[in-house]
Amino acid sequence: MNSPIREDADGPAPIGAAPDRASLPLPPTFGLSADPGTTMLDGGRVLMGGSPLRLLRVSSRARALIDRWEAGAPVGDRKGEPVLARRLVSAGVFLPRPGNAVFGPDDVTVVIPVRDRPEKLARLLSTLEGTRCLVVDDASADPARNRAIAENAGAAVIALPANLGPSAARNAGLAQTGTPLVVFIDSDCVPEDGWLEPLLAHFNDPLVAAVAPRILPLGVTAPTSLTRYEAVRSSLDRGSQPGLVRPMSRIPYVPSAALVVRREAVPDALFDPRLRGGEDVDLVWRLVQAGWDVRYEPGATVRHDGPTSMGAWLRRRAFYGTTAGPLARRHPRSLAPLHTSLWTAAVWALAVGRKPLPAAGALAVSIVVLARRLDGLIDEPVKVAGRIAGGGTARSALPALSGLTRAWSPALLLALCWRKTRPAAALALLAPAAGDWLAARPALDPVRYAALHVADDVAYGSGVWLGCLRARTLAPLLPRIELRTRIWSTRSLRTQLGGRKER
Repeated sequence: MNSPIREDADGPAPIGAAPDRASLPLPPTFGLSADPGTTMLDGGRVLMGGSPLRLLRVSSRARALIDRWEAGAPVGDRKGEPVLARRLVSAGVFLPRPGNAVFGPDDVTVVIPVRDRPEKLARLLSTLEGTRCLVVDDASADPARNRAIAENAGAAVIALPANLGPSAARNAGLAQTGTPLVVFIDSDCVPEDGWLEPLLAHFNDPLVAAVAPRILPLGVTAPTSLTRYEAVRSSLDRGSQPGLVRPMSRIPYVPSAALVVRREAVPDALFDPRLRGGEDVDLVWRLVQAGWDVRYEPGATVRHDGPTSMGAWLRRRAFYGTTAGPLARRHPRSLAPLHTSLWTAAVWALAVGRKPLPAAGALAVSIVVLARRLDGLIDEPVKVAGRIAGGGTARSALPALSGLTRAWSPALLLALCWRKTRPAAALALLAPAAGDWLAARPALDPVRYAALHVADDVAYGSGVWLGCLRARTLAPLLPRIELRTRIWSTRSLRTQLGGRKER
């Protein structure tokens, strides 16, 4: 298995700071809709949502304005309204609806990194007719063939003298572009009709530096167990709900298999050439750290031609796992397999240890502690604290187990060899698979789905361990436990949310 690190390359150029968010209201033509994770409390006077979790207390005037936006009205340009909209969107509690795109196909250059794959390159270019394309050949075995295919389709070509990896190939193409927007798309992708416009529309917001479509597996004429599994659990698919892309959030990253960036926001050396895998995760997190917004738009769909044989699929999963170590050296606080509060961890530990009464007691104490922190911000602090601490503890149990199982799957597989540890190890490996099957209801029976799920986790986890060994870090294996639940109270935003405090 190739290492995801290239030691002989220079790192990426720094990303420039984003414009000041506070002085950049949301465009007045935008619409708004509540994020799926946002909850209305206290009769609609408090919004709870976002990542990290925020509680926003709104006045009656702001509440009426939010209701109007949710009914389909545009943000508008009356004093304070675009500022309120910006705060709601930046907090992640509302989603923007940008409407018609200001940019069009003439404002876009499509950069296609390719090594070999001439048939797939031809297939991709046939879907991009009328769009300015630049093919970067990363030292293919037959570069003349790829050049002929590209030029026949009207695309420009850059031929690299040696294989430098997809990051360096994308950077080489980016440096030759002059359009306001640049689309990166891999040669094994096939965009669906109408895919580009929903992505371009988000760039009406000057704070948006990158937007990604939904990546779904390419359809096959003879589905197999593997393709049925991939249809619901592809590692490139970020789901059906749009949202902000941020570390440790509902959408922590987006793949670079298809990605649109704002040219003025990024340097020529955008991707890290030292990374042959995980470069997309690193890029997104560096953009977010610089203050830019990155958005995921599943209204645009690109199909991806992934591995079809079991061996190739497992090797690809393991390779993805090896990227965790190098990424953890760059972003040490964002690669933990589990991120939770000390109270939640204590409740889980006591429950697993078959101590239900102490577990219930710890949960009750956590609710009381959180209610005291919420007192004065909301009318029913105990009720809300129960929803956050109690409901959150219950809802996050299976995702937490899934994250830990994935990272520690090699050890769990080994634990199956001993009678005393076998039941717990089997439960840890199979429970996430069962939960996912019940949630997705795929066109695959639970036995085969569970077998593929476990194989997926073990392959990825083995890669994580190998990547940690190479990078000399344990960060992707260690849970991140906060000493207290983090609730971001935005009392200081009351003026933007409609004026004086109202109870």
